Amino acid sequence: MFAKRQSALAAAAGAAPRAKDGPSLTPVINALKKPPVVAGLAGLFLLSTSALFLTVLGDPKAGTPSAHVALEREAPAPQAPAPTGFEAFSMGAMGLYQNLAGGGDAATGGEAMITLPDGGSVSGGGAAYSAPVHAASPLAKAPIAGLSQPGPNGVLPMIAPDGRVPAQAYARPFRPNGKPRVSLIVGGLGLNAVTTRAAIERLPPEVTLSFVPYADNLQSWIDQARAQGHEVMLEMPMEPTGYPDNDPGPYTLLADGGADDVTAKMDWLLGRATGYFGVTNYLGDRFSSSDTGMNAFLGILRQRGVAFLDDGSFQRRPGAWARGSADRVIDRTQSPAAIIAALNGLEAHAKLRGSALGTGFSYPVTVEAAARWTAGLEQRGLQLAPASSMSMRPGR
Repeated sequence: MFAKRQSALAAAAGAAPRAKDGPSLTPVINALKKPPVVAGLAGLFLLSTSALFLTVLGDPKAGTPSAHVALEREAPAPQAPAPTGFEAFSMGAMGLYQNLAGGGDAATGGEAMITLPDGGSVSGGGAAYSAPVHAASPLAKAPIAGLSQPGPNGVLPMIAPDGRVPAQAYARPFRPNGKPRVSLIVGGLGLNAVTTRAAIERLPPEVTLSFVPYADNLQSWIDQARAQGHEVMLEMPMEPTGYPDNDPGPYTLLADGGADDVTAKMDWLLGRATGYFGVTNYLGDRFSSSDTGMNAFLGILRQRGVAFLDDGSFQRRPGAWARGSADRVIDRTQSPAAIIAALNGLEAHAKLRGSALGTGFSYPVTVEAAARWTAGLEQRGLQLAPASSMSMRPGR
């Protein structure tokens, strides 16, 4: 029965299809016989065998001790922000008043004591010293009407028709109180912004500030100084010994330049800004020995109503509208101990003679020493006075 049914299904389905001839392998075999193909197959065979070996037997170094370490790139330490003009002269940061007496170690907190003329002392331990920022007592904004005239290179000072003179109008007002007077000029300002800003902000307004005529934005610096209460001066570059190797700049007043050369250069120098009551010398020991040059220089200042205060090297040569000479340069040696010693000597001179004028350059150590020293002058029986109060009219 089963056989009949199978035969019936076969008949219904029809005859089975004939098998087709399979594809020929001859081309493949011929290709595999080529040398490059044989080499490739051999390499593939070796890789497959190695993989099978590791799979079956395991990693031959599997028993070796190992550790997994997470590698992380260390973040760079954040850089400290640049100090401001006020912060850059922190006594603690600079270590200026540590170990002045040679005893103690600044690194271990050694402290120096600076003895003042009246027996008081200034301590210089490791703690930072910050002189106060003085309250502004602004001076009149320059130019003041009637005290200037156009020049070939800028506005030049002049005596007003009513008799007012720049030497008085631009000076800081001062009223003596009967105590010995001491004055200080800090110069070299305008070239370094940080130093200039520190001097303007940290020194009391009675300290006179002197600016370099070559400075950029000179009028802006003078305006800022006057807004803080400081009277200002301009520095006149003068020929020193060793010129031109020792060169104060292209507008240096030369000993052998003649009156016309001095006049032309002073037109440029005095025209750089306005608002100064006087000028001071920058170098100039050789120029000061020239009668022709000095007579022309002082004559121009006298005609324009401008004072001249030198650093003490001009032997109090008379001239200009008003005249004065420093009694001491306070920072010939640029160390805190030497500067304080010079300032102490200035105090002693003032107590002996009734007044004393010092001058210094705007080294950071000078600015800091002056800020610290001036803070206690009143308690030591002296009056801090602007430098203009130390100048005198010729013949008076």
